[in-house]
Amino acid sequence: MKRWSLRARMLGLSAVATLLALAIAGWATAGILSRFVTEGLDQRLDAQIALMASAVRADGTVDRLAIEQRAGAMTLGRDWRWRIVGPAGTISSADFPELDPPPHPPGGHGPPADALPAPAHPIPREGTDSDGPVHARQTTIATSRGPVTLIAAAPSQVIARPIRAALMPLLTVIAVLAILFALAAFFQLRFALRPIVALRDQLGEIRRGARTSVEEDQPAELKPLAMELNALASESAAALNAARASAANLAHALKTPVATLALTVGDRPQASAQVDRIEEVIRHHLARARTVAVAHRARTPLAPVVADIATVIGSLYPARTIAADVPADLAVSLDAHDLAEIMGNLLDNAARHARSAVSVTARLEGRHVILAIEDDGSGIPEALREQAMQPGVRLDETPAGDGFGLAIVRDLVALHGGSLELREGGRGGLLVHLSLLSAG
Repeated sequence: MKRWSLRARMLGLSAVATLLALAIAGWATAGILSRFVTEGLDQRLDAQIALMASAVRADGTVDRLAIEQRAGAMTLGRDWRWRIVGPAGTISSADFPELDPPPHPPGGHGPPADALPAPAHPIPREGTDSDGPVHARQTTIATSRGPVTLIAAAPSQVIARPIRAALMPLLTVIAVLAILFALAAFFQLRFALRPIVALRDQLGEIRRGARTSVEEDQPAELKPLAMELNALASESAAALNAARASAANLAHALKTPVATLALTVGDRPQASAQVDRIEEVIRHHLARARTVAVAHRARTPLAPVVADIATVIGSLYPARTIAADVPADLAVSLDAHDLAEIMGNLLDNAARHARSAVSVTARLEGRHVILAIEDDGSGIPEALREQAMQPGVRLDETPAGDGFGLAIVRDLVALHGGSLELREGGRGGLLVHLSLLSAG
C-alpha cells in the first residue's frame, strides 16, 4: 500500500480545509445577499401596496380613476403584477399569477371606517406563472363593508438576477483566494518542513562519516528528537569502538603465537597443516568479527595519516627517501586506525625492500581513491605476487617481518570495500595498487 508523504498529507488537508471554508463562506455570502435583495424587493412591493391602499375608500370600494392614475407608479417593471380583492369585487393587472396558500390566514384589525386605510403587516406569498416562480406580498385592510386584500407580486428572477450578477465576481474572488491559500500553504509547509529536511541531511552526513552528531538547536518540537538521535549515535559509536578494539586485540594477541608455531613446525608436514588450519579458522572468525564491527560511517582525511606514517617509517629507515604526493582534500571511508595499519604495513614493506626511494601518490577516480606505493627494490616476480599476500608466507630470508603484513592489509582493504593488487613498478621495484572507497 502506497503511503502519502507528510508534505502531501498536510497539503491535502490544507486544500480540503481551504475549499470547505471557501464553500461555506460563498454559501453564507450568497444567503446574506439573497436576504438583502429579498428585503429590498419586499420594500418595493410594500410601497406598491401602499399606493394601492390609497385608492381604497372607507366603504371598501376602489377608486378606479385613482387606480388608473397610479397605474404607472404601480407597474414597477416587466411582469410585475397587482390585485385588489374587496367586497365590491376583484380588480388586477393582466395575467396575475396563481399563488400558494398564505402561511397563515390573512387578517388584521384595521383602522376605524372613517379613517384613511393603510396597509398593515404585509405577509410573504409565493407562487408560479408560465415563466417560473413568483414572489408576492399581501396585506388586508378593514373597511366598513369588510376586509380588502391587497397583493403585489414580482417574478423571482428579480431576486435571482442581482444575485447571479453579484455571484460571478464573488466566485472569481473565491477562486483567487483559493489559489492564494494554496500558494500560502505550499510555501508555509516548505518553510515549516525545512528543519526536518536539514535533520535528514545531517543524519546522512553521520552515515557517511562527515559528522558525528546532528545540531540540537532545533525548533521545540524537534529538539527532543535531535537529542535522542545524538544519544543513539554516541552509543552506537561507543559500541562500535569496543567491538573493533576487541577484534584488534584478539588479532594482535594471536598473530605472533601462530606465526611462531608455524616456524617451529615448518619441517613437519602434518603439524604444519594443522597450524595452517588453525590460522585459517582464526582469520575466518576475526574477519567476520571485523565485518560486523567495521566503521562504514568513518571518514578519514588521507594526507595527514600518510604524512605521519611516512615520518615514522623514514626514521626507521634513514637511508630511504619517502616522497608522498597526496591531495589535501582526499578522504577515505575508513577508520583512522585501520588506515594507519594499512599504510604502516605497506610503507614498512616498501622501505624494507627499497634500495633508496619510496613514493606514495593518490588520486580520485569516481567513487574510489587510488593509492600507488612504489619502491625501487628488486620487486616480486608476477608468479609469486599472489603467494606473497598469503598469511605467513615470506619470499625473502631476512629476519625482519613475519609474513602477515600484506595478508592483514588485503583483509582490511576488502572489509572496507576496496582492493589490493601487486604490480611491477616503473623503476623495477614493487608497485602496490590500492583502491579505497572515497568519503568525499
